[in-house]
Amino acid sequence: MKKLAIAITGALLIALSGCASTVKTEDANAAAVTAAIEAAEAALNKARSVDGEWRDARKVYLKKAKAAAHKADYKTAIKLANIAKFQGEMGYQQAIEQKDAGPWLF
Repeated sequence: MKKLAIAITGALLIALSGCASTVKTEDANAAAVTAAIEAAEAALNKARSVDGEWRDARKVYLKKAKAAAHKADYKTAIKLANIAKFQGEMGYQQAIEQKDAGPWLF
């Protein structure tokens, strides 16, 4: 009887420790998504400040990243937030590089 009680107790401890690590992993993933979305928003705001925000960055990628995060699809949310961040950074860079651009004359 004692062996059975020890076996059941051991099985419960293993099962519960697995659940605790799953919750910690989900919290870490949610924090990573939040950080990725905040970084993307910062990059897009920086691009917008110099009129360099690309069309689909905020409307498509960031919006879909937030929706995926809401559905707890963390992998997709991070991927989309990183795309939005990249587009924000490149939009800013493009606007700065081309601020003095004008028509090319022969």
